[in-house]
Amino acid sequence: MRRPTRILLGHGGGGRLTQELISQLFLPAFENRALAPLTDSALLPELPAGRPAFTTDAFVVDPPVFPGGDLGYLSVCGTVNDLAVAGARPLWLSLALILEEGLEMELLQRFVGGARRAAAEAGVAIVAGDTKVVPRGKGDLAYAVTAGLGVVPPGRELGDGLIQPGDAVLISGSLGEHGAAIMAARHGLAGPALSSDVAPVNGLVEALLESGVAVRTMHDPTRGGVATTCHEVARRCGLRLVLEEEALPVTGGVGSVCRVLGLDPLYVACEGRVLAWVAEKDAERALAELRSHPLGAGAACIGRVEEGDAGMAPVVLHTQYGTRRPVDLLAGAELPRIC
Repeated sequence: MRRPTRILLGHGGGGRLTQELISQLFLPAFENRALAPLTDSALLPELPAGRPAFTTDAFVVDPPVFPGGDLGYLSVCGTVNDLAVAGARPLWLSLALILEEGLEMELLQRFVGGARRAAAEAGVAIVAGDTKVVPRGKGDLAYAVTAGLGVVPPGRELGDGLIQPGDAVLISGSLGEHGAAIMAARHGLAGPALSSDVAPVNGLVEALLESGVAVRTMHDPTRGGVATTCHEVARRCGLRLVLEEEALPVTGGVGSVCRVLGLDPLYVACEGRVLAWVAEKDAERALAELRSHPLGAGAACIGRVEEGDAGMAPVVLHTQYGTRRPVDLLAGAELPRIC
């Protein structure tokens, strides 16, 4: 019998087509001891010493295959990174796919291959999953929903409340490459020099934390970019963040796309970058540690922390002209469907 080349409603019905999808696609891609029995829940080994960290996320990206990645690769990287910047060592993930009837099987295989590649790069196992199929026209090709479990080792403490005046704000690489690549692909502006920065950053984060640098907190600047993340941090720590315009690393490709589309790179999403707040005395050592890792080669110090003031904006940009201007929160969705 000829195999379907597109997803049918029957692939989500639990019968023969579902079983073929599991046995011929998902199991070979994600093979591990916890997944193999296909029980209702993955039975996992005991957790290592430390505090469990748990996260969940959903991914909706248009186009679902873009320069530098795809829906599957993005979903695993995003979940791994959420655990990593919390100080956790990612261990196990779940992955659920909501597929639209008529989705090309080749495209689904691309998503699964991307998820497998990301899991291998991050050193994590996908131990549970699910697939649902919705009628044609009701699902916008595919959505991915993930959850991740990791462990924060004993003695490791991170948090926005630990930030102090004088601390340095570091970023592990250039701004906005993911969002710019997505928007360029969507508008026919893509070129060979523009690619998403999507990647699992747990190895980079672990190297920084194990270096002995006084890291206060970390975040990954995804939706809303660096500006939005800085606003969230400033609100939680009660201090002001001053960003240096001339220090912001923006590639020529990202800058060009942003100028054409009227975007500010500060608000454009990254998917393979780390924002880290570190003690002022350790800033140079932290930069050196980040730059020694392939994913941190473009690391830069982009700002400092100051005492807060009720009468001033919590995040400001020190411009190249020597003035300061507020960095506001977005009023709407500047970049929809990018992650």
